[in-house]
Amino acid sequence: MAPISGKKNLQGKVFAVTGASEGIGRALCLQLAREKTRLVLAARNQERLQSLHDDVVSLGSEALAVPTDVTREKDCEALIQKTIERFGRLDVLVNNAGGTMWAPFEELQSLDLFENLMRQNYLSCVYCTYHALPHLKASRGLIVAVSSLAGLTGVPCRTAYAATKHALFGFFDSLRIELIGTGVDITLITPDFVKTEIHRRAIGHDGTPLGKSPMQEDKIMTAEVCAAHIVKAIRARKRLSIPSRRGKLIRWARLLIPGWVDRKAAQAIRERK
Repeated sequence: MAPISGKKNLQGKVFAVTGASEGIGRALCLQLAREKTRLVLAARNQERLQSLHDDVVSLGSEALAVPTDVTREKDCEALIQKTIERFGRLDVLVNNAGGTMWAPFEELQSLDLFENLMRQNYLSCVYCTYHALPHLKASRGLIVAVSSLAGLTGVPCRTAYAATKHALFGFFDSLRIELIGTGVDITLITPDFVKTEIHRRAIGHDGTPLGKSPMQEDKIMTAEVCAAHIVKAIRARKRLSIPSRRGKLIRWARLLIPGWVDRKAAQAIRERK
């Protein structure tokens, strides 16, 4: 199979997607299923994972559900092994699994969430990418990492989350240089706020999930719209995809007027959108 490029269709390509069972991951898998790709679905919740598997198959795609805790390297290794055992190749690895937090740093009652989010958002990508890389080299494939606008700038009340997303840029930008000439490309996705379950599960100051979204969800991007941006970026093998106008503006404004960007970030958190 030729590598994914340009406007070529994605039919038959083998994708492994972490964090597949809900939010951006689920929306992405459903859109990829309509392209008749072959999907390996990874998430912790087996019930939601099986539901997604059935939906993907009903859309005409082949699918394999692999219950996976991406914070454990052995699980990530097993995910890639099972992908190769089932399909014999891997064309695209989508590192999407993640979590978040919502609290001022000085109000945190425990710093455990820094290590937990680093494992969930950053080290999970390191683990999956490490074990997938030989197979992606063989297919001249693509690594996709779902970072965040918080990976490009600071965001108040999300210190631990933003740190993990900045880490993704450091890791994947460095790896991209190492992979020059191998045929493997890396695409970084930087969504703005997206309407998903992640906000309801955000860790608060006391170390427990908020239980409800702090966002004005009718004012932010849907998971389906975000997934469409990701599919477009995959087709083009883009280096960086910034789905929102605000994100594109902030990327350049941070170089020229960083104080303004800080104020806009604080305003976004105050207004919850």
